[in-house]
Amino acid sequence: MVSVQSKREWLFIPGLAALALIRPILNMVGLSQAIGQPFTSIAVTLLISLAWLAVAVRARFSRPVVTLMFTGLVYGAFAILISAVLSPILTGQLQGPATNLFAFVSVLLTNAVWGLIIGVIASAVMPRDKRG
Repeated sequence: MVSVQSKREWLFIPGLAALALIRPILNMVGLSQAIGQPFTSIAVTLLISLAWLAVAVRARFSRPVVTLMFTGLVYGAFAILISAVLSPILTGQLQGPATNLFAFVSVLLTNAVWGLIIGVIASAVMPRDKRG
């Protein structure tokens, strides 16, 4: 049976995934290059990771590993979709992971693992309920 807490956690997934879209947006508008690569990508990834971690701990996710793994997966799907929509507008042709099955799967897998890692960290630092 799924608890009310677990159902509530699922509501965080799209919002946390959307937060991570700051990475591709910074790249698309040229700020990543202006600030300097790879520093910008690493710093933004770290900040997003810390935000995911803070939300999971603060909201006391009952299953942070699963919730954040799905957050990473949804972020990957959002990134692929944005790339598929915007690349024809910006470059005149479809580019990115939507054009290559290996890249498509790689983006989803990489971001699911990212979420899983942050979920494991959240699980490790999260206070435990005192149970008798």
